[in-house]
Amino acid sequence: MANLSMTVNGKAVTATVDPRTLLVQFLRENLRLTGTHVGCDTSQCGACVVHLDGKAVKACTTLALSCEGASVTTIEGLANGGALHPMQEAFREHHGLQCGFCTPGMIMAAVDIVNRRGNHLDEKTIREDLDGNICRCTGYHNIVKAIAAGAQAMAGGSTKDREPPRQAAE
Repeated sequence: MANLSMTVNGKAVTATVDPRTLLVQFLRENLRLTGTHVGCDTSQCGACVVHLDGKAVKACTTLALSCEGASVTTIEGLANGGALHPMQEAFREHHGLQCGFCTPGMIMAAVDIVNRRGNHLDEKTIREDLDGNICRCTGYHNIVKAIAAGAQAMAGGSTKDREPPRQAAE
C-alpha cells in the first residue's frame, strides 16, 4: 500500500491505495465521483477523460500514484456551484448527448480542445481532435455543434445557434 495526496476538484484528498490502483478506480471507488465512466479499460473510448494539471488524460490507463501532488478535475468539478460550465451548457442546449454515457468524457475532452486550440474551431478540427472519444448513439453532428458553441461561450459568447464553420473542400 502507498500513500497518495492530490487535489481533486479543488479539494485536497489523501488516501492509502494499492500501487496498481488506476486513477478512474480511485475517483469512482475511493472518492465516489462516478461521473468519470469506465467504458473500455484500454484507453480507446474516452469515457474516462479527466484533466490532470489542466490537460486531458484517460483515467483508465493512468495510475493514481502517478498523480501524487497533482490537480485533477472531473466532470463534477467543471461546473461553478449551481451554474453549468459553458461547455456543459452547450451540450445541453444543442442536444450533444443521447444515452449520456460518453458525455462526461466528451465534455472534458472538448474543454481541453478549446484550451489547446482556442475558441474558434471548425468542424474538421473538432472531429479530428475528438479522435479517441467514442459515442455509440449519435452521429456526432450535435456533439460537434455543441463543442463549437461551447468554445464560443468559453470566450464569453452565447451557446445558442452556433454552427462550426465547415472546412473548405480540398
